[in-house]
Amino acid sequence: MTGRGGTADTFRIAEGRLGDEPTVTVSAPDGAVRVVLALRGATLLSWQVARGAAGQLTEPTEQLTEPTELTELTDGYRDEAELLSQDGVRAGLLAPFSNRVADGRYHYGGRDHDLLPGHVADRTVYHGFAREAPFRIVGATTTADSARLLLRTTSIRPGRHTGYPFALDLDVEYTIGRRELGIEIRATNVGETTAPYASGWHPYFTLSRPVDDLVLHIPAHTLIRTDASLIPLRGKEALLPLDRCPDLDFRTPRKLGGAVIDACFADLAPGPGGRTETVLSDPATGAELRVWQHGGYMHVFTGDTLARDRRTSIALEPVEVPTDAYNRPEHANALSLEPGRQRGFRFGVAYRPPTH
Repeated sequence: MTGRGGTADTFRIAEGRLGDEPTVTVSAPDGAVRVVLALRGATLLSWQVARGAAGQLTEPTEQLTEPTELTELTDGYRDEAELLSQDGVRAGLLAPFSNRVADGRYHYGGRDHDLLPGHVADRTVYHGFAREAPFRIVGATTTADSARLLLRTTSIRPGRHTGYPFALDLDVEYTIGRRELGIEIRATNVGETTAPYASGWHPYFTLSRPVDDLVLHIPAHTLIRTDASLIPLRGKEALLPLDRCPDLDFRTPRKLGGAVIDACFADLAPGPGGRTETVLSDPATGAELRVWQHGGYMHVFTGDTLARDRRTSIALEPVEVPTDAYNRPEHANALSLEPGRQRGFRFGVAYRPPTH
């Protein structure tokens, strides 16, 4: 089936509201999956999956006679006020840049650009404009096992975002399966000049609260070193082999404990098909989340400065480039998006339910 709605034996798509903000809810025919997205920023608000034992998933066409017990796997915005405040950038889609741009300034195309003109005291700017952009649904397909949603915004245009005089169309495609959520962000340069562009995702995940007893595995070989403002050091000084930083070395899975992390990990080791997986697991239950990505970096934030519920979830953020890439010559080629060209970044997360 193509379109919104759904039949009794396919995933269903329903429009709704979070306060005055439009939302979309996607649910499996047997109630074993429920995803809620806000059209503002194409933002994931909730991802709930049945807690059945591994290998005991209800057949797609089998209708449950009792309500399915669902577990919430993300810590998204809970109400309209949180969504509008953007505190913590909960599940924000990050484009045309992720994380910070040092001092809100960068040089590109032979010109100096200022993202915060007139600001003197606080010049922190981060995570781009897409997370607050108005998206609309331009395509939807549902089957018994999954749903695909294509959302689009044409809001990034010269004059609309100070310091970014470039024109981009953004497409975000969500693929929602029974135990996996896939996302692809695609940007098309519809302007007449080459634009700097990179993307990412800022989800918070939870398997137990607090996160201290969870086990983390990051298949990275290098840490991006930063200054006190979390801006990477210059050139190769930013690259620290994790052999020299055991406190942040999660190549061997280990408990988070009291670790306070807001750091970017590089040189990710891909698995089959070029897919890198960062794994969060709960040793008490055997439940597991595998955050996957094709290329890029992994930024980790343990939520210690959130406005609410600190350290009850952890941000595992697939990003194309590290912080302040706009000001780093070594990333110039990776950022450049020429007129008429399109570039995509694929990532997502898979869930393995409790085994005991």
